[in-house]
Amino acid sequence: MTVTQEAVPGGGPKRSVPRRRRPLTFDRISFMVVFLGLPLAVFVIFVVSPFAQALWYSLTDWSGFSSGMNFVGFDNYVKLFHDDIFLKAVRNNVLLAIVVPIVTIVLSLTLATLVTIGGSGTGTVRGLRNAGFYRIISFFPYVIPAIVIGLIWAQVFTPTSGILDAVLNQVGLHGFENFAWLGDARTAMPASMFVMIWGAVGFYMVLFIAAIRGIDPEVFEAARIDGAGRFRTAISLTVPLIRDNVQTAYIYLGIAALDAFVYMQALNPGGGPQNSTLVMPQQLFTTAFSKGQFGYSTAMGVVLAAVTMLFALIVFTVNRLTGGADQRKAKVAR
Repeated sequence: MTVTQEAVPGGGPKRSVPRRRRPLTFDRISFMVVFLGLPLAVFVIFVVSPFAQALWYSLTDWSGFSSGMNFVGFDNYVKLFHDDIFLKAVRNNVLLAIVVPIVTIVLSLTLATLVTIGGSGTGTVRGLRNAGFYRIISFFPYVIPAIVIGLIWAQVFTPTSGILDAVLNQVGLHGFENFAWLGDARTAMPASMFVMIWGAVGFYMVLFIAAIRGIDPEVFEAARIDGAGRFRTAISLTVPLIRDNVQTAYIYLGIAALDAFVYMQALNPGGGPQNSTLVMPQQLFTTAFSKGQFGYSTAMGVVLAAVTMLFALIVFTVNRLTGGADQRKAKVAR
């Protein structure tokens, strides 16, 4: 039984009124078990438990192919931060997590703005003519599996038979004849980034279109009456109003860039020239299945998980420090 304070009419002092707790009936217990206990159990078994196992394996010298393992403490982590190849993979992942989300979001927002509000400057605010056709075409790459996209573009970039060099040669750029885009340390990473961006732009364009369509059209009408141009409207009006969607997109794209295993394995299975496209998941895979060092590779996986969580934390923190929380409160107040 709990006690609550109840106001007395006339402004007198509050009086304590006992409030009885509802008894635990079968319906309440079954509800808690099914909707609270069961999901919690699934989360513990399939998320918390494997992560705890990974932490334990990362502290051992387990080979992955035997039941024997010796506890080595933090030796694997000390070795990691003296491993030049792994540190190169970390730098590549960080570069991907910075460039790929930014370029993808800028392109997606630009296309989404054109499709929704980039049409005629007079009359009703609307997008370009045949906007539905552009949405369908731009979404095509996303329905193709990432491994297929990687293999297709690997053939496009092939020096001797690839279509890219052939087209560049036909338009007069003979310096790119038989140019190895994925075999040159200067172009391997930019080419890989292009493939990842090409595969993601369509989906995030559709995501931003849905977010922009959720904005009251009268807001854009008022901006047009005040004399705001399309660029000004997009920067000062559209982006702030869909800020939460942009944040979510950046986190998803950042996590995809920190993984990037499928694209990089399809484009450059060996990590590229001078390990220029090597990413942490690739090095983890090679260490575990080629070298039989599962304890060491699990330590790489723990570091990758920590970097991913740190990335999400940084994005949330930057969004809050730049006024994202205040805008959310204002939106709720309206």
